[in-house]
Amino acid sequence: MLYIMRHGKTDWNKEYRLQGLTDIPLNEEGREMARKAAAEYKDVHFDICFCSPLVRAKETAEILLKGRNVPIVVDDRLHEMCFGVYEGKKDVFHLPDEEPIKNFFFHPEKYTEPVEGGESFDELFKRTSEFLKEKVDPLLAEGKDVLIVGHGALNSGIISLVRNLPIEKFWSEGIENCKLKKLK
Repeated sequence: MLYIMRHGKTDWNKEYRLQGLTDIPLNEEGREMARKAAAEYKDVHFDICFCSPLVRAKETAEILLKGRNVPIVVDDRLHEMCFGVYEGKKDVFHLPDEEPIKNFFFHPEKYTEPVEGGESFDELFKRTSEFLKEKVDPLLAEGKDVLIVGHGALNSGIISLVRNLPIEKFWSEGIENCKLKKLK
């Protein structure tokens, strides 16, 4: 089985700031979310956990799997999408419609050029596809249970690849903090 989980909350989540590659730690609410997830999913078997290199995802994985004999393997390809000049900005959902980041969230099919300094969907899909083919697919073929702890856009990209979703449906699954999602 393949499972994914998004990290617990951070102060920037609470402030509606776009995080991207900015390495923001969990806040106490996020740590508590991870502890609750550890209790809720204690009976779900994982052979291995792959994790983003960003501290909010690593700490979530560590809390979630504390006391379990599950290796946590950091892979740089699992970092969150880079949002360039928009990282750290508050309330990007309420920016004027002409701001390119609005298409990313509301009309992903129109997000054809990344924002200044940001990452494109093609770049996201390339690195996540390579990761899935190289690391995850062989383990699934062996019958292993794999967990990926990542981020909202990263996880949506993985879901899109696994379920072969069109780009218009990129956000269709919703990615809640510390909720386990079974993909296959």
